[in-house]
Amino acid sequence: MLRSQDIRIRDPFVYVDKSNQIYYLYGTTDENVWSGEAYGFQAYQSKDLENWEGPYDVFKPQDDFWADRHFWAPEVHYYRGSYYMFASFKSEDKCRGTQILKSDLPLGPYQPITEEPITPREWECLDGTLYIDGEEKPWIIYCHEWLQITEGKIYAQKLSEDLRETISEPILLINAADAKWTNAVNDGVYVTDGPYLYTTENGELLLLWSSHSDTGYTIGTARSNSGHIEGPWEHNPLPLFAKDGGHGMVFKTLTGELMLTIHSPNKSPNERPIFIKLQETDSGLALLK
Repeated sequence: MLRSQDIRIRDPFVYVDKSNQIYYLYGTTDENVWSGEAYGFQAYQSKDLENWEGPYDVFKPQDDFWADRHFWAPEVHYYRGSYYMFASFKSEDKCRGTQILKSDLPLGPYQPITEEPITPREWECLDGTLYIDGEEKPWIIYCHEWLQITEGKIYAQKLSEDLRETISEPILLINAADAKWTNAVNDGVYVTDGPYLYTTENGELLLLWSSHSDTGYTIGTARSNSGHIEGPWEHNPLPLFAKDGGHGMVFKTLTGELMLTIHSPNKSPNERPIFIKLQETDSGLALLK
């Protein structure tokens, strides 16, 4: 049995299995996060978000898999009777992209449902996440990476109902440089990563995302003024979390508490999963004091 502080993980994502009263924790788990050949993804399970069983291998690439490095930020969503993993991959001669994988069980094994990523192949993309709109239609939200365009941006595209292809052109949601709290890291470079959509109890649609501020790795939020994924989106002028932690997502615990999970600190190999209670406010979300 492991404690949360024993688990090195980046980009943590929690899937809550209410029927079996289990939390599943996924994330970037390769020892060589930034370089070297990638191993795959591992996951953990818990009853209380503190004591964890694992790790369990949930994805290991086949020999013919197109990517060999930067296996990042897996998310798992239950959709139409199956579990779908959205994760980022890269190879030396192909742009980074989000690939969708599928399994019949939360702990896998997960297998790609297409031969190539779902994000635009000529774009460097990462951190794709699934959003289901009010008409029960699926979307992918992802980052167009600053490595290619200097000012990182977040886009959305409609997906086919089997999640095998995009069926709309990319829609720009936000530009990192437009938020008041973001800082350029080098010569006008603005980072975007970790988008996650959350709908409040009163129906407001919020976008969590991460970048850099004057206190380090930081999570901010934006609000859709229309309540729909197409926006327009407005940045919250103040960040949600600004203490050297990020790539967050929101979930409700088995007892109904609203929770944010992030990795902190942001320096390898010290990253750990952190769980922080949240509350909804008139301005969106706030850390529970």
